[in-house]
This record gives sequence, C-alpha cells and structure tokens, in this order.
Amino acid sequence: MSDYFGKDTFKLGFGLMRLPRLADGSIDVDQTAQMADLFLASGGTYFDTAYAYGGSEEAIRKALVERHPRDSYTLATKLIVNNDSYTEETAKQEFYTSLERTGAGYFDFYLLHALTRINYRKYDDFHLWDFVREQKEKGLIRHYGFSFHADPELLEELLNAHPDVDFVQLQLNYADWENPGVASRANLEICKKHGKAVVVMEPVKGGLLADPIDAVKAVFDKEQTGRSYASWAIRFCASQDHILTVLSGMSSLAQMEDNLSYMKDFRPLDAHEQDVILAAQAALNGDQSIACTGCRYCTKGCPMNIPIPDIFTVENRKKGSPEFRTKREYTIVTQNKGKASDCIQCGQCEAACPQHLPIIELLEQCRALED
Repeated sequence: MSDYFGKDTFKLGFGLMRLPRLADGSIDVDQTAQMADLFLASGGTYFDTAYAYGGSEEAIRKALVERHPRDSYTLATKLIVNNDSYTEETAKQEFYTSLERTGAGYFDFYLLHALTRINYRKYDDFHLWDFVREQKEKGLIRHYGFSFHADPELLEELLNAHPDVDFVQLQLNYADWENPGVASRANLEICKKHGKAVVVMEPVKGGLLADPIDAVKAVFDKEQTGRSYASWAIRFCASQDHILTVLSGMSSLAQMEDNLSYMKDFRPLDAHEQDVILAAQAALNGDQSIACTGCRYCTKGCPMNIPIPDIFTVENRKKGSPEFRTKREYTIVTQNKGKASDCIQCGQCEAACPQHLPIIELLEQCRALED
C-alpha cells in the first residue's frame, strides 16, 4: 500500500453513511448521483459504505455502480459483528449480501468493521480474518483492513497478529488528537510504524467540528480565510503522513461542493495554519467543566487504579457528542482499570491534587457515563 502515501493522491473520500434523504426518509438517489458525478469529475475515486449503513449499499449501486465504469472508482464496504445474535454463518453472509446489494462484482477495499475491546475476539472466533483473506485470494477483495475504536495497545496487538492487512481506518481529528478515549495521534503513529495506510473517519467528529464551540470559531474567524470550519478539520487530517483518504460523510450537494473547493487541489497545512490548529485545540481544551490539568498525581496511589484524569477528559469532551460515542470513549479509558463507580472515597487523590479539585464528588458525577 506504499503507493497510496504519495502526495499527489486525491485525499478526499466520499463517506456514504449520511446520504441525503427524501421527505419519506428514503435515500435521495438522484441527489446522491449528482454528488457522485461531481466527485468523480473532480478527481475523487474512493466511496465508502457498509453493510450496516441502512440503504446505502443499494443506493450507491443505483447512483454509481450502474452509471459509471467499474474501473473509474474504488468501493469500500464493511462486515460488522456487534451483538450476541451474530453467528459465524450470519457474519460471513454479510459479505455476499454486500456484493448483491452493490452489484460491484468485487470490493477494492473491505473492512472488518468497528473493532473494539468488547467485540474484537469474535472476529477471531468466527474466523473472519481468514475469511477475508480467502476472498482476496479469489479476487473478490483487492485490499483488506479493519476499522478501529480502541486503545493503542490493542491496535499494536492486532497489527502484530495480522501483519498482512493493507490499511486501517481510524477516528482521527484535531479534537481527539490527544484524547485518551480515542488516541488519534498514538494510533496513527502505530500504523506508521507498521507501514499501514490509514483511512480517516470522523475528521469533523460527527459534525461537531463543522460547527464548533464559539471559542474555536473565534480562532478560525480571526484568519478571515472564508473557508468553512470543516475545511480546517479535514485539511488537518489530510496533512498527516500515511493517509490514504479522509472520509467525509456528505449529506448534500452543497457539502460536496464545499469539500471539493479545498480538496480538489489539496495543499497541506503550512506552518502558520498548523499554529492555528494548535490554537483551536487549546480553545477546545479550555472549555472544561472539570479543570483537570492531567498531571496524574492523583492516580499514583489510587487503590482502585482509577484513571481519574482520563475519565475527566471524557466527561469534558462529551458536550454535543452522541451518547454512544461518549460511552465508547469511557469504555476505552477504563478498560482493565477502575471505573468512576469503583471509588471507595479514601481521599488520597484529593490530598495529592495540586488543583485542589473535589475529585470524589466529581467521580460521583462521572458515574453517569456508565449508565
């Protein structure tokens, strides 16, 4: 996959999770087709769907596959195992269902979807790594990888166990760059160490960075570039090394036009723009209800091994985030460690805290993250 690290590669990918909808709730195939046409005409090729994206695979068959030569685009889709009702047979059937829905004949990129600490062993138990390798050998998959929502230690473990994967899809954005519940920077560094191409998901954190808090808006508004807030977030991701593409889940032709306005002739962030991103990160981090500095003095003697600063980070970052994402980040930071509810109120943390925070009271507040 080293070919994809070239600076000239078109860095924007068309994410098909949030396609435009009609009044009756169905996908607007006509508008999706217009978006696909404009994307291709501008040099884009990477389309990303999934078995679990309701109606998306069928829509892209009509909007793209049936209307354009197969060698004019690349198509990615995904196989997910996310609850106890799945069996090895039903999981593998997703692949064949996706082939039928899309009519694509083969997939350029195929992913084991949304691996976490909670579900990753099922992909082993169901022999899905071997299954996708077999499909690659048959020519039904050109490149295979996995999308990932967990800690750097697990990512390292997976890449050591499966060194033949071609790429990894990571949640990466400037808001989560050092967020312990996402670990964008650390996970990217692990992929770089293993020489894996990276597909970026959540570059605008589910839309939160397309309409950020006022303090962040002020940082970007000061630059008077006329660019959207989303453009800063997407260009930040595309400027990193080892990036295959940055997915944007576009819901309208207007969003496609905005993204193409700065990605058609992509230019990495320059030194000044990198400083602007740092200022935006500082503004985002400054919006904290819990004024924890992350010194970690409180954790050294905690008898319950509670990662107190990491829990506070998740609590501070949950503003505006969907509940599922906040719970996922909390699960990551407390994996194999104590939870907020495990606090025995011994008080050693409060005695060690240089900020004199009421940590016991704050952990009580954070218990809601577990509900």
